Amino acid sequence: MAAFDDPFDPDRTLHGCSCGHHRSQAEHDAAAAPPADAEQALSRAVQAGVMRALFPDDALRRRFLKSVGAGTALAAVSTFFPLGAATALALERGPLEKRELNIGFLPITCATPLVAADPLGFYAREGLTVSLMKTAGWAVVRDKTLAGEFDAAHMLSPMPLAISLGLGASPVPMVMPALENVNGNAITLGIQHKDKQDPKSWKGMRFAIPFDYSMHNFLLRHFLAAHGLDPDRDVQLRVMAPPDMVSNLRSGNIDGFIVAEPFNQRAVFDGVGYIHTLTSEIWDKHPCCAFAATARFAREQPNTFSALFRAIVTSTLHCSDMNNRKAVAEAIAGPNYLNQPATVLEQVLLGRFADGLGKVRNEPGRIDFDPFPWQSMAVWMLAQMKRWGYLKGEVDYRQVAEQVFLATDARKRMAELGYEVPASNYRKHIILGKTFDPERPEA
Repeated sequence: MAAFDDPFDPDRTLHGCSCGHHRSQAEHDAAAAPPADAEQALSRAVQAGVMRALFPDDALRRRFLKSVGAGTALAAVSTFFPLGAATALALERGPLEKRELNIGFLPITCATPLVAADPLGFYAREGLTVSLMKTAGWAVVRDKTLAGEFDAAHMLSPMPLAISLGLGASPVPMVMPALENVNGNAITLGIQHKDKQDPKSWKGMRFAIPFDYSMHNFLLRHFLAAHGLDPDRDVQLRVMAPPDMVSNLRSGNIDGFIVAEPFNQRAVFDGVGYIHTLTSEIWDKHPCCAFAATARFAREQPNTFSALFRAIVTSTLHCSDMNNRKAVAEAIAGPNYLNQPATVLEQVLLGRFADGLGKVRNEPGRIDFDPFPWQSMAVWMLAQMKRWGYLKGEVDYRQVAEQVFLATDARKRMAELGYEVPASNYRKHIILGKTFDPERPEA
């Protein structure tokens, strides 16, 4: 989870925090406190820059701050440096080319940041009036975005890559400046299959996936192959709209599905299924859904695109804070948004849930919200498209990843908002206990 980094904390170190789960004590404190809004964050970033310029030596700066306190230090600096004016300049933004936007989304918890930004006021703060257009399936989201009916959209993270390459549709350059969520999905089986815990026993079963170009499809295929099953021969995979999966599981049309929440939990809630595997158990912190737009929209309406980015990233990091999630669940439960019982959404967002087999699990990482669009994740997706025959011919994975996943731009914009960002666009990922190296994707 991205977090605020407080350079004024005299106890800040480079070697962890009091709980051992964060890279610094400041990151620990930020995780425990509600995040500041974008304006507060930017103000802190300006203040931090001034203090670093005045005291470039880290040890000297910490001693000074510890001796007089951050408040006194800032008051003293303000007498000869106009911090307020500097913050105002940093906040200066160009006029919006378009204020009223249509954004398509599917009613799933992966869309939480994009949806919550409406009732929580993050769009309005940026001067945007957003109409959230609830959509039944991913192909419709794609088609309406390409037709210009949606200015931007909630998309599965592989979709902008596939659309840019012309897979499943005419090629249209897309950009993906921010993820919305990581984790947040599960493999759910019908309750009649509660004795089939071993995936090797799934031969002949029928599974629903939400879209060909989805992390769900690629993660399920990877999971099945790791257990000795050929996903194209040993099981049937059917594309199905997420809202239809629970009813099809109930009727016996499918034996299981892999999908975003709340439909796994809804199958448990309705007594027709049980959660077999969380996708976080396959790849912890894997990407899922994202905020995407055509490259043309970003190019022709840069100020609007930037405002939309700021609203969604601020919402994403607000939703990442566990302290906010109960209120977020209540805000997005209504018929205009996810249209689900708040109890179901709370079990997903808080990570304490019934699994359908009589157990209550506590998995805080069941879903999380982290906007940084790692290009190494895009390389994995492209390698899976190649592995399973969706992508033909030779493709430069890194080139495509860098054209679509705007990690460098996201780093700059997030830093301007005062958020901590990774130093690189690529990293290695652990998937089913094995390391994926983006430098050697075919391996």
